[in-house]
Amino acid sequence: MSTDTPSTVSFYHTPSPSRYSGVLSWLITHDHKRIALLYMAAIVSWFVIGMFLGLLMRVELMWPRPTIMTAEIYNAFFTMHGVIMIFLFLIPAMPAIFGNFILPLQLGARDVFFPRVNLLSFYLYFLGGFIILLSLFSRGPPDTGWTFYVPFSISTRTDVSASVFGVFLIGMSSVLTGLNFITTIHRLRAPGMKWSQMPLFAWSLYATSWVQVLATPIVAITFLLVMVERLLHIGLFDPAMGGDPLLYEHLFWMYSHPAVYIMILPAMGIISEIIPVFSRKAIFGYKAIVASSIGIASVGSLVWAHHMFVSGMSDTAVLVFSLLTYLVAVPSAVKVFNWVSTLYKGSIEMTPPLYFALCFIFLFTVGGLTGLVLGSAGTDMHVHGTYFVVAHFHFVMFGGAAVGFFSGLHFWWPKITGRLFDFKRANIGITVFVTGFMLHYIPMFVMGMRGMPRRTVSYLPEFAAGSKLAGIGAVLMVIGLLTLLVNLLLSLRSGKKAPRDPWGGTTMEWQTPSPPPLHNFDTKPVFPDYPYDFSGVLKRERAKK
Repeated sequence: MSTDTPSTVSFYHTPSPSRYSGVLSWLITHDHKRIALLYMAAIVSWFVIGMFLGLLMRVELMWPRPTIMTAEIYNAFFTMHGVIMIFLFLIPAMPAIFGNFILPLQLGARDVFFPRVNLLSFYLYFLGGFIILLSLFSRGPPDTGWTFYVPFSISTRTDVSASVFGVFLIGMSSVLTGLNFITTIHRLRAPGMKWSQMPLFAWSLYATSWVQVLATPIVAITFLLVMVERLLHIGLFDPAMGGDPLLYEHLFWMYSHPAVYIMILPAMGIISEIIPVFSRKAIFGYKAIVASSIGIASVGSLVWAHHMFVSGMSDTAVLVFSLLTYLVAVPSAVKVFNWVSTLYKGSIEMTPPLYFALCFIFLFTVGGLTGLVLGSAGTDMHVHGTYFVVAHFHFVMFGGAAVGFFSGLHFWWPKITGRLFDFKRANIGITVFVTGFMLHYIPMFVMGMRGMPRRTVSYLPEFAAGSKLAGIGAVLMVIGLLTLLVNLLLSLRSGKKAPRDPWGGTTMEWQTPSPPPLHNFDTKPVFPDYPYDFSGVLKRERAKK
């Protein structure tokens, strides 16, 4: 079968209504939209928990010495905040929610290729999160940090084994999701939709899925080895038994740096969908954005050891990984250039999704540029292990991936729920959130340059002023985020009914009712010849003529 002539099997296997009703109809559903909503409920719940853990840590750090928690509790909060935000929120959020709900609609399909596997992946995610939750109450919450670095993760008496097993199950869920999306994109595109005509969000999921499938087994096996090491003491990572803790670092970062692109690539795809719609222009450089997505996924999988410049690698290895780090910045810069070029001379309509997208471009650019400081071995030697790394990490992960998630949530909320949210409250929430974000993390760059170490509950009094500013910023961030979430929840009860295409979008999900019916499309969709040549407004004007 030609790759440019996808199968139409989805239209001969129409999802049938569940024989069950109530809660059971949700728990055993094969409908990709309901599975996406199950993911949304679980993932947003975990996000709220992780957010409050982070807030409590920042309140504690407003004073140089422990005040509201002991060092042991702080370490436990630090570990669980990282595990929740990385493994339970950032990595699965956009593929699991928007990938499941939007991807089949954008491709003109009636479901993903493996509906039952899709449901299995949700239950693996749910079970993994449940096991991580249980680890808090067994022998004390893990206190190793979210990286589970050896040899401490081997020797600590806290229940690290349960936590890493929970992350292992979440990793298997990620692999199944990636396989499902790759197959769906290859086999279930609407007739006439060539590779060169796929929506950019679908392209971003395609690149992300390959990283999920190829990189996730590495960390899954590594965490299993940590469990074996704790149970059998075979001496694989324990230096006291002849093991090599540096091997663990290589294996962990061999996945965890590509995982950065599992988090950020879908966000970039979302931004690439939002900007053309609200600038009323075709995307600038469609092929360049597609190539940059593949380039980021490819080169980004080869740069893991730039996290390890101070670990004792050879000078040759440091040079190679530093060079690769700079190379991976190029396709990211291509995307930023194309987004800004799309906005240039556009008929800008400032809405909350575009407001979030503009914040994403700024925050992600700051994160990317400060990443080059860490990618250079000379400067990394000075700021490694300081708050400079914390600030850079959160500018990329929170300012990039999480802001991308919220921009997609506001963009597709009318399509998902059939309700419009209040724009004024959304704009207020975004403004308060970004103000708090800047106040929270900008002082960390300064404190890091001055040598303040990270991952510690106590610090020198000279860093007290910056820490207080960061704590105030954290409070503002939480207020802004809660405003956004409450606004969306209120829209379910009092929001206006959303039309089929409230934004004037041109991709195929906007051709279905809001929310879409079980079968997605009433008739087999015919893919338009030039999906990116006209915005919704221009398309309607053309139809009138």
